[in-house]
Amino acid sequence: MINTDKIRKDFPILGEKVNGNDLVYLDNAATSHKPKQVINSLVDYYEKYNSNVHRGVHTLSVKATDEFEKSRISVQNFINAKSSNEIIFTRNASESLNLIAYSWGKDNINEGDEIFITPFEHHSNIVPWQMLCKEKNAILKYFPLDKNGDINLEKFSKEISKKTKLVSITHMSNVLGTVLPLNEIIDLAKKNNAVTVVDACQSVPHMPVDVQKIDSDFLCFSGHKMLGPTGIGVLHGKEEILNDMSPFLYGGDMISEVTYEDSKWNDLPYKFEAGTPNIADSIALGVACEYLSNVGMENIWNHEMELGEYAVDEISKLKNFKILGNKSKELRGGVVSFLHDTIHPHDIGSLLDGYGIAIRTGHHCAMPLVRSYGVVAASRASFYLYNKKDEIDKLIEGLKLVEDYFK
Repeated sequence: MINTDKIRKDFPILGEKVNGNDLVYLDNAATSHKPKQVINSLVDYYEKYNSNVHRGVHTLSVKATDEFEKSRISVQNFINAKSSNEIIFTRNASESLNLIAYSWGKDNINEGDEIFITPFEHHSNIVPWQMLCKEKNAILKYFPLDKNGDINLEKFSKEISKKTKLVSITHMSNVLGTVLPLNEIIDLAKKNNAVTVVDACQSVPHMPVDVQKIDSDFLCFSGHKMLGPTGIGVLHGKEEILNDMSPFLYGGDMISEVTYEDSKWNDLPYKFEAGTPNIADSIALGVACEYLSNVGMENIWNHEMELGEYAVDEISKLKNFKILGNKSKELRGGVVSFLHDTIHPHDIGSLLDGYGIAIRTGHHCAMPLVRSYGVVAASRASFYLYNKKDEIDKLIEGLKLVEDYFK
């Protein structure tokens, strides 16, 4: 159990009024709010020890470097990575996925090779592989689904082969909230010697994630979805694979030696961190990890599953609304997308905003998935550790008022 009322006091924005109403923020799959501890860490950096990291011998630089690298260790501990060398700071998960496609993919994918992804993917886990396959004349394939719209592992086990060089999958769908059978998929990939990539943007912020237990070759996530700032993300990669990969960007701290004729690369993780890094936001991400760890990821996950189940039950009671995806609480997290028989999602979102209720509407950067339901947009409510059941009650009341408006 978590003390939601106590937690909410740490988030200044939750005390704001929106259109004269208390803010009900249900757009956490897009981005999360920040506790004062994270905000204060940003202020502290800029007010007390703002300086560039690494190679500086003066006091401010040493302090900045220490805090920057301490944050890397906090992230390492948060996902239980073997080494801090496996933690690469990026701008976001999108950059992390592009890094893999560019650095690993260009050296290892050849004509006729296959890459498997699921139909549930965010555009950031589709487009890099599309572009790589076009460049290499490789084949992009999609996981088969069963009649319920879930991954059909039996069919996938027959379709994957030694031609499959990479399997890249979301851990949890940002549209449906569906939690994929990660262990089974990775086991099948390993049996075929395929490299595995996990987009963990919707899982790392919400549930316990242990990269050593998952045992994927790569895993990535974004800081802003887990109480951290925007502009900072993480790529976790197994050290032996990262060591064999070429750099993604060049210059700055990613070099160990430069001559007029040639250059040599720095050791991990710096080989993939060209230029001045996002120091302040990296430090703040470490603070966010510590905050979540103090609350307890198992506690947060149980809280969100309870909210998700309650939201599915309550929205399902509304005659003209339809839930997208599997309704089973065992297969989904705190993300609920829904449609109305006649009212466009953008109209629903705009009218709810008038009551201070923030949801997300549109294709959620998963256009192929949303279109597979025969629509171009959906409404989505998504929950986090600071949300409460009475906020879902306000959402339900708001949806009823939206219907009344269009009568």
